[in-house]
Amino acid sequence: MSDLKKLKIDTMADFSARGEEPEILFWVGCAGSFDARAQKVSVAFVKILNEVGINFAILGNEESCTGDPARRAGNEFVFQMTALQNIETLNMYKVKKIVTACPHCFNTLKNEYPALGGNYDVIHHTQLLQELINDGRIKMKEGGVFKGKRITYHDSCYLGRVNGVYEAPRKVLEQLDSELVEMKRCKTNGLCCGAGGAQMFKEDEPGDKRINIERIEEAMEVNPDIVAVNCPFCLTMMTDGVKAKEKQEDVMVYDLAELIVQNNGI
Repeated sequence: MSDLKKLKIDTMADFSARGEEPEILFWVGCAGSFDARAQKVSVAFVKILNEVGINFAILGNEESCTGDPARRAGNEFVFQMTALQNIETLNMYKVKKIVTACPHCFNTLKNEYPALGGNYDVIHHTQLLQELINDGRIKMKEGGVFKGKRITYHDSCYLGRVNGVYEAPRKVLEQLDSELVEMKRCKTNGLCCGAGGAQMFKEDEPGDKRINIERIEEAMEVNPDIVAVNCPFCLTMMTDGVKAKEKQEDVMVYDLAELIVQNNGI
């Protein structure tokens, strides 16, 4: 990606070679590393970290999957093998704080790694974005590209109902000169995009309708210009839903980091 060449991104190995430690480790995740659409979210988030001067690192080639899909699909052996390998790497670098743009990585690192010896302060990127806005380190431009736009926000399962993070993403969205409109099923009553629990990687089960179609129909009921998400799986499923409804010219699907970068011209 040409954008990456312009960005300042050091690995933990780079920091270690200099005898330094970063403020925070950015856990990119499989989707953020390899999926073309999710890569744009990773780039947007890195642009924000560079803009506000946060000293961060990534693991680069030393990062592997957290093991979340394996555990959700029932392969506990692969999960533990993968997790223990990651924990060994993280502990070798004495990592203390981790931020990730993937709620699946967030949940696994935060809630499931401690049982295997991996104890870290783990936050989701929407929580860090809210913190940076609250501290005045991100100042949102008034009258930006989203002025007068209707934005609806989709709660991802692993950030919302599993970890109870509802306000941080909404506080970020409220900083845009736009109208935040809620779907009928939101927050604790939110509906899955259809990809969680390893469903992203398997065929549909018999039924009348795909879950992402059900969810995008709920989004369309509030006539949004933008569907905001916080998860690479949700990003894929909601985008596919918009395309299935042939609304891709009218409704855009963006991660919160992308909205901030577009609004502020970062």
